[in-house]
Amino acid sequence: MKLLSVAIPCYNSEKYMDKCIDSLLEGGEDVEIIIVDDGSIDGTGAIADEYAHRYPSVVRVVHQENGGHGEAVNAGIRNASGLFFKVVDSDDWVKREEYLKVLDTLRELAGGDRALDMLICNFVYEKEGEKRRKVMRYHHILPKDTMFTWEDCHHFRKGHYILMHSVIFRTRLLKTCGINLPSHTFYVDNIYVFEPLPYVKNMYYLDVNFYRYYIGREGQSVNEQTMINRIDQQIKVNKLMIDYFVDKKQEIIKNKRLYQYMRNYLEIITTVSSVLLIRSGTEENLDKKRELWQYLKVKDKRLFIWMRNGIMGNAMNLPGRGGRRISVGGYKICQKIFKFN
Repeated sequence: MKLLSVAIPCYNSEKYMDKCIDSLLEGGEDVEIIIVDDGSIDGTGAIADEYAHRYPSVVRVVHQENGGHGEAVNAGIRNASGLFFKVVDSDDWVKREEYLKVLDTLRELAGGDRALDMLICNFVYEKEGEKRRKVMRYHHILPKDTMFTWEDCHHFRKGHYILMHSVIFRTRLLKTCGINLPSHTFYVDNIYVFEPLPYVKNMYYLDVNFYRYYIGREGQSVNEQTMINRIDQQIKVNKLMIDYFVDKKQEIIKNKRLYQYMRNYLEIITTVSSVLLIRSGTEENLDKKRELWQYLKVKDKRLFIWMRNGIMGNAMNLPGRGGRRISVGGYKICQKIFKFN
């Protein structure tokens, strides 16, 4: 069995996928690289097949009809045979020294008495045109270099959350929890780092700058205008997260720290949706914002009241142009997390 399976969702990625794949090949035979060609119409599939031909014991290729990022991740999970599972987007990459430390840590923990459910590392925003790179670290929140549980975590500040770039899950946990990301939908990475959490018991934080998250490619999904254009997909993800949280609430609430974290993460996602709907400036999208909050109210009135009365909830729902100007504060928090460009 491989130690780590890495899924690389690829759609028309021929211009940049080599850098991603080459960085992951540094892991050697302990790693299984699953390139998911998600219905590409350029040379992506041929490049993937060439890597599989050159590295048959490491690289596997899945060719499928276009289903979007979520379906590509689903395909990665279905085909993973490694003990642990990681998603690396095709325009991102990992750093060699830190990568080898991650593999050493996984190897060491794999033989322990307690099953590791989630490894967390730092990631670096590689933003085009910026000399200074922002590092998302967790050293003030999570115990370092030891196995820990939710009870051992400190409070997560707003703007500091565990994102897809941060995590490596135990593969069996992902398959057990039954995660199935929606097809043809952007922003499903928020579901990916949300739904498995009630199943996560044992965690480990390795304070290394492992993952390099590239921002600045034209048409990238985190571009603010792109997000506004795809706002219906953001709302879809938001509602699915509300549904999941409400359905699992009685189980989640048994663990105070887990409950607080998931509730706060849901709050920031709802703030992202609200900010984008406000910034679009159209009456249609302002109606969609009201409908989203009404959806939350119908699903869970207590959660609605808590979120509505919070600082960001108030900012998102103040009336008139003056109220919408105040929402810029919420926007800046969202910008800090998602690095809108």
